[in-house]
Parts: sequence; C-alpha cells; structure tokens
Amino acid sequence: MTNNSRMKKYSILSLLVLLTCTSVFAQDSETSRDFGTITTAVPFLMIGPDARAGGMGDIGVATSPDGNAIYWNASKLAFVENDMGYNVSYVPWLKGLVDDIGLGYVSFYKQMGGDQTIGASLRYFSLGNITFTNEEGTSMGVYKPNEWAIDLAYARKLSDNFSAAITGKFIYSNLTLGQSTGAGVATNAGTSVAADVSMYYRNIVEIGRNDVRITAGMSINNMGNKISYTSNTQKDFIPTNMRIGLGGEMELDAYNTLSLTFELTKLLVPTPPVVDDDGNPISPYRENDVSVFTGMLQSFYDAPFSEEMQEINIAGGVEYWYDKQFALRGGYFYESEAKGNRQYFTLGAGLKYNVFGLDFSYLISTNPNNPLKNTLRFTLSYEL
Repeated sequence: MTNNSRMKKYSILSLLVLLTCTSVFAQDSETSRDFGTITTAVPFLMIGPDARAGGMGDIGVATSPDGNAIYWNASKLAFVENDMGYNVSYVPWLKGLVDDIGLGYVSFYKQMGGDQTIGASLRYFSLGNITFTNEEGTSMGVYKPNEWAIDLAYARKLSDNFSAAITGKFIYSNLTLGQSTGAGVATNAGTSVAADVSMYYRNIVEIGRNDVRITAGMSINNMGNKISYTSNTQKDFIPTNMRIGLGGEMELDAYNTLSLTFELTKLLVPTPPVVDDDGNPISPYRENDVSVFTGMLQSFYDAPFSEEMQEINIAGGVEYWYDKQFALRGGYFYESEAKGNRQYFTLGAGLKYNVFGLDFSYLISTNPNNPLKNTLRFTLSYEL
C-alpha cells in the first residue's frame, strides 16, 4: 500500500473520529472563528452509552441511580436499590454517514454491605471495516480499527444523603493498526490511564405540600495521560470533562412518578488559541501545549469570557414512570454553534418486568446536516 493511499484512508478515519466527538459542521465565518471547536483524542469516551440517558438529552450525573451510573456518575451506585445488576447497551453510531460504526457497552455493579458498591464496565467502539488499497485500486487487506476502555469503580455513602466515588480506567485506541504515515513514521496503538471522581446528593423536601426528592451530582471524568499514536513527542489530550446536574422527582400518586433533571457539561481541555503572524497566542488566549493539570485549570480562562460560556453544553430531560414498570422520556441537548453545533431533541421509553428491563432512545436533530440524526440506543438490564 502506498503512502498516498494510506494518508487518504487515515484522513477519512480521522474525520469520522472528530465527528463522533464534536459533530463539526460547516460554520458561517460571521458566527464562529476558525478552529473554535475543541477536539481531543479518543472522543468515544464522550458518547453516552445507554438508552435511558440517551432518551433524556444525554444526561446522567444527577438522575436517579441505575446500573449505568458508572459512566455518568459512579457515586450514584451507593444508592442503587438492588444487590447486583448487569446492563448491556448498543449504539449504532453516525448512521447518516456509514453503517458499520457502533459502540457496545457492558456494565456490572455489586453492593458490598449497606454503604459500599463496586462496579465495572467495558466500552468497545468499532470504526467498521476499512479496506486499504494501492494506487491501482488493488486491495491490500481489510482492517477494523477499534478503541476500548475498562472502568473499575468504588462508591461509598458518606452519610444517609451523600455519596462519593472514584473510578480508574484503562484506555486503548488502535486507529492505524501499525501502518506507517505518509511521512514514513511508524504508528502504534495509543494508551492512557485515567480516573473519575464524583459526588451525589439526594434528600426529600416538601414543596407545595408535596414530597419531592431533590438530587444533585458532580463528576470530573477522564483525568489522565495524553495519548500519542507515533514515537514523536506530540501528544493529544483525552476528553477530560466536568458535569454538574440538579434534578427533582415527585410521586404524583401511588402509580405515577415524574422527574426533571438539568445538566451542564464542560470540557476541561485548553481552547485552541487565536495566534498572531508569528504564531504566538493573542491575549487572553494561551498556549495549549501544556500539561494535563495545567490544561484543566487553564480551560476556565484561556479564552474571552463569552467564548468560555460557549464551551458549556446545556441539557435537560424529563422521565415519567407508571407503576415503576413503564417509562416515557424526553430531553434536549444544546451546544453552541461555535463549538460543534450539536443541538437535538431526544425521545425514549422503557419497560421493566420483574428483574429484567429494556430501554431504547431516539435522537431528533434540529440541524439537518447533523450526522448524529436518527441515532438509536438500546439497553438491556438484569437486576437481582
């Protein structure tokens, strides 16, 4: 396979990877500067894997606990009602572009006494089949780039209403399958070790003579090493992010329950700077080739205030349960046009019978060019 052919394949692959994280669309120069969108390595870590959250606008940091909490906010596991549970999810991804990219997700939790819970999960992201050819069009083989991450979590109640958790994870990304770049540089799989920290609070308060369960959650996810796919010193940030959420759940009567939840998300990754003719960042922009910890702090002040506000994604969701057996869900997710332009509604439903549960969700994009439109998610759960 020639270097030019390889580079064409890599370009297509890189485009797909960027789309999974930021859904980068053509932007009007009057509404956003060039390169305003923040991109990272291993963006599959930002794909919500389960159908319940997918039906509520891709939120989960402050919703009621379930078996998928290890992805959104592992501290919720301390409040799960069942002793043990398993969840299996599948998301066909970017169906508007290709038909063989998908995310598989498996999670497990087990209570350890009344105050502690452990959990584990595996995410596997397949980028489908890519056929490498030479300049004459002769096939040089079919490859299947893939990425995966293993998470291990420990959650503990610190009081009757408050819990905290820590999650460790190993991340593996094999996009080039050992092929050389056009410059003849050898490539390799990228790996990283990262951690999440999270907190969750819930309590019953009386509002208008009704008992309402107030929930609040915060998590900082994917704090870890940068990733490199070559022997060069250049490395890319992984998608470290912070989520903050607030919700309320009320029993309308003995059979009907309604909950509302809102969530803010921000990438803790430096903003790409605007530079002068000499390549130096123009104040207040700053150099973004910094350490992970510096990048997390810098992400709050390395761009004009108005642009920093654009980097905060806003989402909200509603969930209705009838007799704890049938659920309907809806939500909305908003991202600034200058930072990716993901804006969509979501719908979802769930069924629960005895120890089994089945959920699905559907994404309705407000942008007709959004490759995420018509995304489906499916989740099967089993709890003891």
